[in-house]
Amino acid sequence: MRILLVASADNSLTQRVDAELRDRGHVVRLQLAAGDAALLAAVRAFDPPLVIAPMLTSRIPAALWTTRVCLVVHPGPPGDRGPSALDWAIEEGAGRWGVTVLQAAEEFDAGDIWASAECVLPAGTAKSDLYRGEVADAALEAVHLAVQRYESGSYRPRPLDYTRPDTAGRARPRFPAERRRIDWTRDTTATVLRKLRAADSQPGVPDEIEGRGFFLYGGHQEDQLTGEAGRLVARRAGAVCRATTDGAVWLTQLRPRHESGAPAFKQPATLALGARARRLTAVPARLELPPGRRTWTDIHYRERGPVGFLRFSFPAGAMSTTQCRRLLAAYRHALTRPTRVVVLGGARDFFSNGIHLGVIEAAADPAAESWENINAMDDLVEAVLTTTDRLTVAALGGNAAAGGVMLALAADEVWCRQGTVFNPHYRRMGLYGSELWTYTLPRRVGREQARALTEEALPVSAARARHLGLADRVLPTTPAAFPAEVAALAAAAAASPHLAARLAAKRRRLAQDEEVKPLAWYRADELARIRRNFYGPDEPYHRLRAAFVRKHPTATVVTT
Repeated sequence: MRILLVASADNSLTQRVDAELRDRGHVVRLQLAAGDAALLAAVRAFDPPLVIAPMLTSRIPAALWTTRVCLVVHPGPPGDRGPSALDWAIEEGAGRWGVTVLQAAEEFDAGDIWASAECVLPAGTAKSDLYRGEVADAALEAVHLAVQRYESGSYRPRPLDYTRPDTAGRARPRFPAERRRIDWTRDTTATVLRKLRAADSQPGVPDEIEGRGFFLYGGHQEDQLTGEAGRLVARRAGAVCRATTDGAVWLTQLRPRHESGAPAFKQPATLALGARARRLTAVPARLELPPGRRTWTDIHYRERGPVGFLRFSFPAGAMSTTQCRRLLAAYRHALTRPTRVVVLGGARDFFSNGIHLGVIEAAADPAAESWENINAMDDLVEAVLTTTDRLTVAALGGNAAAGGVMLALAADEVWCRQGTVFNPHYRRMGLYGSELWTYTLPRRVGREQARALTEEALPVSAARARHLGLADRVLPTTPAAFPAEVAALAAAAAASPHLAARLAAKRRRLAQDEEVKPLAWYRADELARIRRNFYGPDEPYHRLRAAFVRKHPTATVVTT
């Protein structure tokens, strides 16, 4: 069946709906909301029996929803209405939540209900993480059920009825901006964290730091550092620590609030604060934290018997030059330990999305920073790819894109959660790409499939990734349970009597590949091509990057 997806942005949920519907044999086309005329023209050209809006912030025109079935995915249980569903859920401490697929109608979120699904909301989890995790799982369950019911031709959706016991939601207004504000002289750490998590990743918490306006992002508890409430007390790995009335919290990102209305974008907190942040005391976190510590760090190492776990969690999965170098240093430390298996990742949410476009955009010389960043990514990927004395596993609890996919493919095995979306391409940013993808991707999926993946630039579901060879295991687990599942599998891999023979075969294959064409040649060729993307006067990369970080719509380009 032909299905048109209508979305305000090609975000993680839109991509997952797209990929999984195509897995089920549907012909899917995505139309970004750019006005009623463009949408109606797309409908006339594609003529879909069904329209689905996975993430839409504008109204579907009556000319469309009155002539064919249009289903809207709402991130709230039946009866919930309004644009701030998850914000209210986190604010009120909801432990269970849901997603509803309803038919577009005159009133927002008041149409007939086609399907719904429940989910848990683990305490202490940010809104964006929940949206890509538990909420997305429920959304796909409800979307698939709604599509099946539509295809049956016999199902009749039920009207919204607040007298039904299973209609637990209610209409709510947009979450008030003033309610998001933090009173640093009164709010406890728990209150500050709840406000930050309910506003992540949009719209952020409006605030001021020493007279400058910012939106705050992050929100991680600190259990040792203290200070005068509201004051910055330390910095670490791009984040700043701010004191509360009874402790402190780490803020990982800031977005400047320009009164002039000039565009601004998220940056690491220390970069946004500039000289003020550099005057703060640097308080590095130990790579191996003692049990019971409640502090923030983006890179953490621990061991469980013969398995080393190198976990990293960078905001939005973006990896700057500095973050790549710090992760490489941590990886090299992991290789000094007496383990048989090293697991990269293994946490919930993003694995990696490659180079940090926000840091690059903020740099005095974006081309030079792009070059430094891609070389730092290459160094990390090459280190993983040439590790031959132990098994390496990339564990993807969340999505991966561009160089982040190639980082995963450098490992011996790729394990992913069932909701993971892969975007193994660079095309949408006008880049040829690097990270040794011309070696690892064809080795995994074959040359023809590698060409299709990079040129078609479509999202790939976890199931399809397993079918193609991008992933070795798909774990049918919740986001919260993923780390424990990975740990159990890694322990079994370390105990395998076949591991030594497998490592020997790995060393032989790498040596044979190096004889045919050294890895250095792949890297040099990729870097020569991507350098032209960075420095060429007519290349689209800088324009596409600027539009991306500012969330401006732009066209996709093909690179050669």
